[in-house]
Amino acid sequence: MTGSFSLSAAENPTVAVMEAGYGASNLDVRYINCEVAPEKLAGAVSGAIAMGWLGFNCSLPHKEAILEYLDDLAPSARLIGAVNTVVIKDGRLIGENTDGKGFVEALKTIENPQGSRTVIFGAGGAARAIAIELALAGAQKITIVNRSPERGKKLAQHVDSQTEADCSFADWTAGYSIPEDSSLVVNATSLGFYPNHEQTLDVDFSSFTPGSIVADVVANPPKTRWLQAAETAGCVSLTGIGMLVNQARVNAQLWTGETLDAEVMHRALNKALGLA
Repeated sequence: MTGSFSLSAAENPTVAVMEAGYGASNLDVRYINCEVAPEKLAGAVSGAIAMGWLGFNCSLPHKEAILEYLDDLAPSARLIGAVNTVVIKDGRLIGENTDGKGFVEALKTIENPQGSRTVIFGAGGAARAIAIELALAGAQKITIVNRSPERGKKLAQHVDSQTEADCSFADWTAGYSIPEDSSLVVNATSLGFYPNHEQTLDVDFSSFTPGSIVADVVANPPKTRWLQAAETAGCVSLTGIGMLVNQARVNAQLWTGETLDAEVMHRALNKALGLA
């Protein structure tokens, strides 16, 4: 058994994706969403161990609170400072963070991030995970662009000091112009997520460099106004769908040792989001 501890669980499409992947691989494993309030987290963890679960995901508001119940952290999770996946092995709980890993795996279907010069909009959990994983994958330069200088500078300094990547902060000014040498540009904010799908980033779209990769963590809708503008400018777009699917595949690999069918999981996610 595997599953997710979150609040609220009803909005989580991962169950459909994981169940489809397990089924296609004929694995005798299930995935369930569990509504877990903060004060019930300790009991949920104890229950998962007692029932012999392979592991579980932690979504909001548990990604940092779960740390006190873990026996160890994977290197990237330690750098990120948050956990979204827990592996249970021989009664020990190992914390992983697959948010950034899912993004990097999706990106690799287009281009290897090694040597990339990346701009990341946002400084929240998704931005942190993506910045760390890109740095560990060999990104040469990362620029964190954020409205809050304090939060953005803190993330940039952390990535710069803890990885080999050259990471710096840039103020998100009105009509921000993307540096010409950027090979990868990522929206790691929630701007553009349904039902606010008409919203988009305050960026000078004419500064997109044709041929560069422009990505979005927003999965619904998959083709946000951000990505539409990038495609119009001649960029290669990477939707948030790939990140979610590959994140789920990384989860399954950690829990079962099996590599699940990406195409099956893509179809299941599209259906769950009402996009099929």
